Amino acid sequence: MENTEKLVTSKVTQMTAINTAKVLTSLCLIGCAVVFGVHDFRQVIYLCLHISYCTWWLLEQWFFPQRRLFFNEPVNAIGFISITAIVGVFYAMPGYFAFTNPTPIALTTVAIALPLYIFGSLINASADVQKMTAKQFEAGLVKDNIWRFSRNINYFGDLLRYLSFSVVAGAIWAYLVPLSIAILYIQRMLQKEQQMVVKYPEYEEYKRSTPRLIPFIW
Repeated sequence: MENTEKLVTSKVTQMTAINTAKVLTSLCLIGCAVVFGVHDFRQVIYLCLHISYCTWWLLEQWFFPQRRLFFNEPVNAIGFISITAIVGVFYAMPGYFAFTNPTPIALTTVAIALPLYIFGSLINASADVQKMTAKQFEAGLVKDNIWRFSRNINYFGDLLRYLSFSVVAGAIWAYLVPLSIAILYIQRMLQKEQQMVVKYPEYEEYKRSTPRLIPFIW
């Protein structure tokens, strides 16, 4: 409760910047629809997927207030602008390619993109809810249920979701976004592992028995 109160009274955090970026992403995509028009199901599907994700990101913090405890580090003006530009504009880049792609979207593309988005979203949301619940009840290291398949299963779900955006966009340059996110997540995973080993004695065993990111593979 005290942590939540501190969050409310703090000035600007990383979460504030990310929330602002999600709104900016939605505005960028709507702007693409206005400027380039909607000529094919490619644009319709892209708008539905990406804007619904941005909306869920904001709604999740309303449904689960403890979600605001994530990314609660304070940021200065430069940090706020950087996060907003990267998450808000760069992450919307596949949308630009989706709206400027003149080729009608193929059913095969849809059949690949929708499962990636649906399962990615379900995996990410399930992982977040389980971890939030565990923290609320001080359950210690989370390593069962969905977390038994990967030590960073939430990142895996998020990558599947961003990969679906690039698939719908249908342009090779659109894959720069999930690639950049993957690099960022790998950096975070390496940092987190050092902290987890110190915080949880049982983490070494969990590390040996559970893949780092991709279930059953790596």
